[in-house]
Amino acid sequence: MAEAALEVTGMTAGYVPDLPILRDVSMRAETGRVTVIIGPNGAGKSTLIKAVAGLVPVSEGTVHLGARAITGIRPDQLSAHGMAYVPQSDNIFRSLTIAENLDLALARAAGGAQMRERLLQQFPVLADKLKEKAGALSGGQRQFLAVAMALAAEPSVILMDEPSAGLAPKAAQEVLEEARALTERGVTIVLVEQNVNQALRLADHCYILAEGRNQIDGAAADLLGDPVVAEIYLGGKRLRAGG
Repeated sequence: MAEAALEVTGMTAGYVPDLPILRDVSMRAETGRVTVIIGPNGAGKSTLIKAVAGLVPVSEGTVHLGARAITGIRPDQLSAHGMAYVPQSDNIFRSLTIAENLDLALARAAGGAQMRERLLQQFPVLADKLKEKAGALSGGQRQFLAVAMALAAEPSVILMDEPSAGLAPKAAQEVLEEARALTERGVTIVLVEQNVNQALRLADHCYILAEGRNQIDGAAADLLGDPVVAEIYLGGKRLRAGG
């Protein structure tokens, strides 16, 4: 078994005390791989990665980043621990230029000028529009900017919340392929995604949540086309992990 970059064990979490959205959820993301979390609307997928990122209170369970316990971490401490979070929306500053967005992300980075050049080489579409307002970018380009800003701190783990939401099919594919490409540099990706087929095709491992609980998990390639997955999405079947 490969080393775990991120591990969640027995997590119960929610925005309101005594009204948990997640109940006893566990997840393991292996180093340098894509782990995708899928499930029907309201399953708790986004809540899970927000709880890992310290944005939702955790009442039970643990979160480990490598060997380090980070349960209940403050969001402003993420980069210091080598982790970045890319929310689904409001993940860039629309009123600022692309250059200003990058400069903000790079403000505390060592070797900021060199990192800026690397990011622009990685995302050439941004290099061509540095002086433009970020709000004028297409949906896919905004997601590339958000990912570039996350990479500024050179994280080992990136949490991404539905990066393809609202994008045209081609843009969605490009964004998801970029997430896959990051693993070639050793970055671990934990991805919440509603585009089930595309997500399962690019991911290494998949966790399916429903009603705030683990339902089933396994190699993404094995779950692609599995009738159990369809039944969960249609609301007809609920399985506990290992059941």
